[in-house]
Amino acid sequence: MKPTASEVVWQGSSWHLRVDTLHLPDDTAVTRGTIVHPGSVVLVPLRPSEQGPEVLMLRQYRLSLASTILELPAGTRDWDEAWLSCAQRELREETGYRAERFTHLGDIWPAPGLTDEVMKIYVAQELTPDPLPGDVDEAIELTPMPLNALITMAQDGRLQDAKSIVALWRTAVSLHYT
Repeated sequence: MKPTASEVVWQGSSWHLRVDTLHLPDDTAVTRGTIVHPGSVVLVPLRPSEQGPEVLMLRQYRLSLASTILELPAGTRDWDEAWLSCAQRELREETGYRAERFTHLGDIWPAPGLTDEVMKIYVAQELTPDPLPGDVDEAIELTPMPLNALITMAQDGRLQDAKSIVALWRTAVSLHYT
C-alpha cells in the first residue's frame, strides 16, 4: 500500500503529525495518522561497583501516565543532530555525567503502528561529572541501581518501561551477565 495523499496537520519542535490517505486493494480509502519523529537515544549509564555493574536510572514524572516511573535516561534528537552528540547531551542533562565511551547496542522501533521513530541504544561508560541544565518540564531523580536487580525487575514486571527493559537486557547480554 502506498499513500495517495499525505498532509502534515500539526508540526511541533520535536515531532510532526502526518495524516495519510491509503487505498486498499478493494479500492476502499482509509485515513491514518503517523507521528513523524527525528529519532531518540536510550542510554545505559554504567559504572562499576563492588556488587557488580551499576546503572544510573531515573525516576521521572510522565504526564501521559500521570505517574512517576523508573526508566533509563533517554531523549529526542534534534532534527539534524548527530546521534552521539544527542547521546552525550541527554546524558549530561538527565544524569549530570559525561561519558568517555559509548557502545551502540542497536536500534528499536518503540511503536511502529504509531510513529516512524527509531531509538538508538547506547551503553555510556567511564562517567565523570559534567552537568548541563535539564529541560524545564522534567522532574528527574537520579537513582543508581545494580544491573542484576534491574534485570530481575524487568523479568518480574516491576520495571515496565519497554525501552529500558530492552536496553538493560541487551546490556546484560553484551556483558555476558545473564
